[in-house]
Amino acid sequence: MELTFKEFLRGGKEQLAKAGFAEVEAEHLLAHTLGISRMDLHNPLTVENALAAIGDMSVVEETFWKLLDRRCTHEPLQYLTGVAYFRHLEIKVGPGVLVPRPESELLVEAALNYIEKINGPVSVVDLGSGSGALALSIATEAPNTHVIAVEKSPDAIVWLKENVSFIDEKVRILESDVQDALVGVKCDVVIANPPYVPDSQELPRDVQGHEPAIALFGGIDGMKVPRLFITTAARLLKSGGFLAIEHHEQQGTEIAAVLLEDFADIILHNDLTGRPRFTTAVRR
Repeated sequence: MELTFKEFLRGGKEQLAKAGFAEVEAEHLLAHTLGISRMDLHNPLTVENALAAIGDMSVVEETFWKLLDRRCTHEPLQYLTGVAYFRHLEIKVGPGVLVPRPESELLVEAALNYIEKINGPVSVVDLGSGSGALALSIATEAPNTHVIAVEKSPDAIVWLKENVSFIDEKVRILESDVQDALVGVKCDVVIANPPYVPDSQELPRDVQGHEPAIALFGGIDGMKVPRLFITTAARLLKSGGFLAIEHHEQQGTEIAAVLLEDFADIILHNDLTGRPRFTTAVRR
């Protein structure tokens, strides 16, 4: 059984490799099929118990090959497994919501560093929260925060609600367009990952046609939506409040120019790949 299982997994890796995908993705898909973790694939007893619980190797085989076929059509791996890993969290994702990227983890880190310097409770607003990855990371890593996640997409809100109920029910969800959100409210921190891709930019096949366009494209030059988010952030933040906003690698100068009207201490930060990815600023 073990040899057959290893050959089975090897066949999945070969299929993905021929299609140009990383072989390790076969492990993620097979672990998902068996209902175990990827690391448990290397534990023969755990694998044997998982197979015994399913009871029919043909069911495992059929499910696994279907997932492989879907991956080869560039359906996001995270949509297939239902999970995206972000910092210390397992975020549930699927069609209708943007898959959180590792590049956004440093934005969260910057916000946490600011929050750490504040004594007492800290109010945080996540604009365009999507799956809630940023909001929930802040809420779980900084217990002194009160976090509001703002999202308008009905499809994304389904995932946001599921993640909040599963990870931290204290996060408040506000179903609202960013422009109309929290009128009259002031907060200490705003974090945002707005749609910022220029409308004409061609995206990788894993993204284009799978992840929601509403969460990706920000207008002709990609700046229309970020400008709206910055306007809302300026309205929400107290004097001295902190903003961290993600943007396209080529938008740093334009973002800074928009921020100059209401913000100081404007700093451009690189992501994990060394490319300009987000900007922080302090409300004057």
